[in-house]
Amino acid sequence: MLSALELTLVLLTASVIAVVALRALHLPPLVAYLAVGTILGPHAIGLTGNADQVHGLGEIGVVFLMFSLGLEFNLTKLKTMRRWVFGLGAAQVGSTVVAVVALLVMLPPAIQIWMLGAEIDWRAAIALGGAAAMSSTALVSKLLTEKRELETEHGKRVFSVLLFQDLAVIPMLILIPALASGSSDWVTQVGLALAKAAVLLVLLLRFGPPLMRRWFNMVVKQRSHELFTLNVLLATLFFAWLTKKAGLSMELGAFVAGMLIAETEFRYQVEEDIKPFRDVLLGLFFVAVGMQLDLRVVFEAWPRVLLFVLVPVALKFLLVLALARAFQTPTGTGIRTAVWLAQGGEFGFVLLSLASDNKLLPPEVLQPVLAAMLVSLLISPLLIEQSGKWALRWSSQEWLQRSLQLQTIASRSLARSRHVLILGYGRCGQGMAHVLEAEKVATLALDLDPDRVRQAAAAGEAVVYGDASRRETLLAAGVHRAQAAVITFDDTPTALRIMRVLKELAPQLPILVRTAHELDSQKLRDAGAAEVVPEIVEGSLMLASHAMVLAGVPSAQVQRRVAQVRGSRYQLLQGFFHGADDDTSDQIEAGDRHLRAIELHDASSWVGRNVAEIGQLIRADSEHGARIAAVLRSGQRTIDPPADWVLQVGDTVVMSGPLEGVSAAQASAG
Repeated sequence: MLSALELTLVLLTASVIAVVALRALHLPPLVAYLAVGTILGPHAIGLTGNADQVHGLGEIGVVFLMFSLGLEFNLTKLKTMRRWVFGLGAAQVGSTVVAVVALLVMLPPAIQIWMLGAEIDWRAAIALGGAAAMSSTALVSKLLTEKRELETEHGKRVFSVLLFQDLAVIPMLILIPALASGSSDWVTQVGLALAKAAVLLVLLLRFGPPLMRRWFNMVVKQRSHELFTLNVLLATLFFAWLTKKAGLSMELGAFVAGMLIAETEFRYQVEEDIKPFRDVLLGLFFVAVGMQLDLRVVFEAWPRVLLFVLVPVALKFLLVLALARAFQTPTGTGIRTAVWLAQGGEFGFVLLSLASDNKLLPPEVLQPVLAAMLVSLLISPLLIEQSGKWALRWSSQEWLQRSLQLQTIASRSLARSRHVLILGYGRCGQGMAHVLEAEKVATLALDLDPDRVRQAAAAGEAVVYGDASRRETLLAAGVHRAQAAVITFDDTPTALRIMRVLKELAPQLPILVRTAHELDSQKLRDAGAAEVVPEIVEGSLMLASHAMVLAGVPSAQVQRRVAQVRGSRYQLLQGFFHGADDDTSDQIEAGDRHLRAIELHDASSWVGRNVAEIGQLIRADSEHGARIAAVLRSGQRTIDPPADWVLQVGDTVVMSGPLEGVSAAQASAG
C-alpha cells in the first residue's frame, strides 16, 4: 500500500498528465479527474489503496464549491428564484421518482431479471428512483462557473433544481432505512427531520447576516490577511459541520455560509481566498468518484450498463424539458436545462450505497447501476458542450432570441465607426471605457453577465449582452469598422479562441489583451496580440492609453490624460458595477467601491434637489461615503455634475462608493 506522500505524488502526476492530454482535445479537466480515479482505483490498477482518505478530502472540495456558489446567491436573489427552487426543483425530483417506480413495478418479474439482473420490489424501486432523480451538483456547478453560465436563464434554472435535490436528499436518507426495516413510522421521522431542517435554516438566514458582518469586521480590523483566510475556512467548515449535526448535508450548510457572507462587503475577497482550496480538493472528489467504477462490470455486462445509461439520461431529459415548458420556459432554455441535469449525481451514489447496506438492492443490480451513473458523469461534459447546438437546431425560439440579440448589438454598433471593441465589461473593461469616454473615443462593449449589462446599460454605458467568441456576434458589433479590439478578462484559453475569430474576420485589426500571468504573454503575442498588458487598475490605464493612440488621439494628449487620471488617484477607475464572475486581488482593509444606477421616478425624494443637497442628505443618512459620479438625462451622460445641477424625473443617477454607501443612497432616493 502506498504511503500518503506516495499516493499524493501518484495522483498529482497522473492528474497533470491527464488534464494536459484532455485539454489538447478540448475536453474539461473533470473528465481527466474521473479517468484518473477509474484507472488508478481499486478496480483497475489498484495503486490507490487509501481511497477513503481521497474521498474524504474530496467531500471537503464539494463543500468549498457550494460555499463559493453561495457567494453568488445572496438572500435577495434566492427569493427571486424560489419559483424555480421549490417549483421546478420539486417537480423534477417528484416526477423522476414516480416515473422510475412506475416503470420498474409494472415490469413482469422475468423482464426485471433480464434488465436488472435480479427481481426487486417497490421499496428498492423507490431507492433507485431517488438515486436517478439526483444530478451532479459538483460537476454541473463547476461547469456552470467555468463557462460563465451561472447567471444565464438556463443556469439559474439548473442551479435551482440542484439546490432542491440537495434538500430532497434529507428525507430520502431517512426513508430508505425505514423502508428496509419495515418501520411504519417513517412518515413521522421524515416530518421531524424536515421540521428540524426548516427551523435551522430560518434561524441561520434570519440572524446570520448581522452576526457574520460583525464577525468579519472584527477580523478585518486586525489587518492580517492570514487571519482573514483562516476565518473564511472556519466559517465554511463550521456551517458544514452544523448542518451535518442537524441531519442535513454539509454542502447545504456551506451554501448558507456563502449566502450570509454575500450580504457583506467582503464577498469578493472571500471568493478569491477560497478558490485554491476549492479547485484542488474538488479535483480529488472526482478522482474518488472515478475510483468506484469497476471496469470489469462495464465490459462483462456492457449491454445492461448501456441500458442503465441511456434510459435514465433520456428519461430525465424528457421530464425536465416537459416540466420546464410547463413552467413557461422557452424551448431553447428548456433543452439546455434538460441536458445539464440529465446525468447522475454524487448523492445518487450515497443513496445507492445506503440501499445496498440495508439489503434493499442485491449486488448484481448495484454494480451495473453504479457503473452506469459514473459513465453518465463521464459523458455529461461532452453532452453539455453540444447543448447550445441542439437548442438552436430544435428550437425556432432560440433562433429568434439569437437574432434579437444580434439585432440589439447591430443597432448599437451601426452608429459607430472607428470605435474600440471592449470584450469583457468587468472592472477592467469599465475602467478603460470611462477613460476613453473622457477623450470622446467611441466604444462598444460585449459581456456575458446579464446583471452587469443591465445595470451598466441603464446608466448609459455602451455595453450589450453578447458572446465575443462567436463570429456572428463580432460581425454584429462592427468588427470591420472598429479601430481596435481589447480583451479585458484574464482567461487565456478564451482570449486565444476570440483572437482566432478576430484574425479570421479582420486580420489587420489591432488586438490588445489583458493577462495576469507573465508566462502567457508570449503565447498571446504569438497568436497576434498587438500588445499584452497585465492586471487590473494599472492595466486598465495602460490599455486605455494604447487604445487612444490607435484611435488617433495625439500622444501629448494621451500623456496628459494618463497623468491626470493618476493625479486624481484613479477616480474614473475605482468604481464598477459588480457581476457574478468578478475577481479581486485588493487588500481586504481597502474595501471595494461600487457603482449603482438609480432611476428617479415621480415619488423620489431626490427630484427637485441639486447635487449639493443630495450630498448632504446622503452624509446625514449614512456614515459610509458615497457620491454622485454621473447623471444620465435624455440619453446624454454628464460625469461629475456641478453642485447646482437640479435632478429631474426620469434622470438616472450613478452613485459611486462602498456597498453600504450606495445601498443607503438608493434607499434615500426612494
